[in-house]
Amino acid sequence: MSRRLHISVRISLLIALFSLGAFAEDRFLVKVNGDINALAKHYGLTVVRSLGGSASGMHVLSSKGVNSQDLLNSLASEFSVRSVEPDNSVILPGIKPASEVVHPASSGTNFPISSTLVRYHNSFVASGYLNQPAVGLINMANAQKLTTGGGVVATIDTGADFTHPGLAPSLIPGWDFVNNLPIGQEQADINTAGATVQQETTPILDQETTPILDGGTAIVLSQETTPILDQETTPILDGTKYPAFGHGTMVASLIHLVAPDARIMPLRAFGANGSSSISQIVEAVHYAVEHNVDVINMSFSVSSDSPGLKEAMDYAFNSGLVLVAAAGNSGQAATVYPATYSTVMGVGSTDNFLQRAWFSNFGQPLVSLAAPGQDIITMYPMNHYAMVSGTSFSAPLVAGGAALLVDLNKKLNETSASTALSHARALAPGLELGAGELDLYQACISLPKGSSGNW
Repeated sequence: MSRRLHISVRISLLIALFSLGAFAEDRFLVKVNGDINALAKHYGLTVVRSLGGSASGMHVLSSKGVNSQDLLNSLASEFSVRSVEPDNSVILPGIKPASEVVHPASSGTNFPISSTLVRYHNSFVASGYLNQPAVGLINMANAQKLTTGGGVVATIDTGADFTHPGLAPSLIPGWDFVNNLPIGQEQADINTAGATVQQETTPILDQETTPILDGGTAIVLSQETTPILDQETTPILDGTKYPAFGHGTMVASLIHLVAPDARIMPLRAFGANGSSSISQIVEAVHYAVEHNVDVINMSFSVSSDSPGLKEAMDYAFNSGLVLVAAAGNSGQAATVYPATYSTVMGVGSTDNFLQRAWFSNFGQPLVSLAAPGQDIITMYPMNHYAMVSGTSFSAPLVAGGAALLVDLNKKLNETSASTALSHARALAPGLELGAGELDLYQACISLPKGSSGNW
């Protein structure tokens, strides 16, 4: 290495280290009674934004060049401050789509799962999606003889693809909390020519937030070996710049699989880069309550407890919503949130042989029950399909089950839904997966007769 290059590298490293130190920006979620501007001015903070609606009184503040722990302690001692915490980043599990992506109607025999389109209620879907092993494992066909779902299920995720012909008829407009826009379209970041996600959602990856399932892939269903990727879509699907793109569509499609007549509201709290923040998730939960949602699916987890997140879960629970969350993918008896909260059903994963999936977290109080989560076939943006694994894809099967119950009992809440869904298929006790494997039919028939006109 030349002397000039060596000096240049050292200077660049020093600049980077200096930037991450003295000028690093910290963000805090603060709930106050009173004037937030006066509080911010007193501590030399900037009010980034204030949450509205039922979340009024909560604010995101930023600071630079201040010891964050000292500032947290000082703010917590203020009489007007009801709670304060770092507005931590929340990262979805890594999604790295394979390069082979084809339209589901393509012909050929190189992939073992059929992509022949078949009628499914108000749309056409790939037969491989409709006839996958998970469908039989959760006793879906028998449950759908009783009901095909009702109510509104919100997904706090990366949005959903409103143009996917298999999913679009079930979607209703939600909100994009990343870009502060209506709808909740999955392609929002992509359609703005790769615009950078707002600063408050940019993650700084650390040991705590780095996804555990780093090796996870989304294998997009293919019936031929030649991909249809073109110059425009290749950067989107290579999983480099947009590693979580498609996650929300995949999750929403599994709710639709179980409860095809339920409506699905995408609440886009995560960008295509997979990042969100506690404050954006809290906003999404309050939005769901305010817009009369029945069920919330949360296919994400954080390893640290959060006062703001817990308060949001309590608020939704007390408002009668059913809350479902992924148990996480570290393959251990972990404690992650919101799945661990008593107000939420935490969902672990099984494989197609009713064994605990190798990546699934387990144990109490984290896991309430399990559902298939290994090699699950889902829809994927732009009229594609994907095969994926993770507790992210077990949770929406349970959330869809809750939507079936909503149609049978209009007064369904978290407690009654959890009781019904606990009528599950028994698994080996050593698996530590709560009540066992999701059984949609048993859940439906366990509700008291006369709950609605469907009985």
